[in-house]
Amino acid sequence: MALLKVKFSQKKRVKLAQGLWLMNWFSVFAGILVFSMGLFLKIELRKRSEVMDNSESHLVPNSLILMGILSCAFNGFAGKICYDSLDPAKFAKWKPLLRPYLALCFLFNILIFFVALICFLMRGSLESTLAQGLKNGMKFYRDTDTPGRCFMKKTIDMLQIEFKCCGNNGFKDWFEIQWISNRYLDFSSKEVKDRIKSNVDGRYLVDGVPFSCCNPSSPRPCIQYQVTNNSAHYSYDYQTEELNLWRRGCREALLHYYSSMMSSMGAVVLLVWLFEMSVTAGLRLLHTSLESIPNPEDPECESEGWILENSLKDTMKSALESLKKLGKFNQVEAEAEGAGGEEGGKTPAITTVS
Repeated sequence: MALLKVKFSQKKRVKLAQGLWLMNWFSVFAGILVFSMGLFLKIELRKRSEVMDNSESHLVPNSLILMGILSCAFNGFAGKICYDSLDPAKFAKWKPLLRPYLALCFLFNILIFFVALICFLMRGSLESTLAQGLKNGMKFYRDTDTPGRCFMKKTIDMLQIEFKCCGNNGFKDWFEIQWISNRYLDFSSKEVKDRIKSNVDGRYLVDGVPFSCCNPSSPRPCIQYQVTNNSAHYSYDYQTEELNLWRRGCREALLHYYSSMMSSMGAVVLLVWLFEMSVTAGLRLLHTSLESIPNPEDPECESEGWILENSLKDTMKSALESLKKLGKFNQVEAEAEGAGGEEGGKTPAITTVS
């Protein structure tokens, strides 16, 4: 029994073709939207590529851009088919292409669904990328005189100000690295010498943070040096005082920013996928209703359209049988080639009679 079998008169077929033509053009605009989202996300990721460890994070925007282009191409082509289906003479040239085209549409819908899933599942990969990238970026913060790294200080400072964050996981991350360049250290000072000697790696470590970690909303002037030294500041207790530094780490801030953006995009792509599925189902109904016209010379007669010629269970069984047959055929072919190679390798024995 056919799945979703529907009877069509000529008037219904015309209405279906016109409706699908309109839906296809809506899908073209949806494809432009998906393409624009991918482009926007790619630009946003490129803005902060210095604090990202690898290019895996660009999988989502690249996939969105590709799906947007394919959506415009597929739906533009489908719109032309629907428009020509109103004229039997014009539709005749598309008839042989419809079956393979619908198969491609089905594969395209599967791809759209997977892209939507990727938008929701990239959080883990993005988190590790940001964690390592920010760690490296903070390490190069002091290299303002090194070619290729001189921009890193400005990048980190602007990032911390824009996202109201400090460090990788928090402000204490700055205590573990030397973020002040040697160029601005007085090596004749006893304090500087003692700090460098007290460190195994010979680095100048302080319990301080860059100015960009300061919260301008705090009523107290920013305490960015000797953060853990209670005696260095009046009426100050490091353990209980509400510090006037950003508490949140930049990894968490960026992860929240990009994850929420990709989740929103994933929801839009899922809606596009549902719309594309309905368009594909409509195209299949139009295709079968035009193919099943009993008398092609009488276009006004009734016909039947369906999504699947047999039930879903029977269709799955026949598909699996076809795959099994294909597998057996390939196996037999491989065995035949192997046997042919063995026979070709044998040399005939020559017997000499004396």
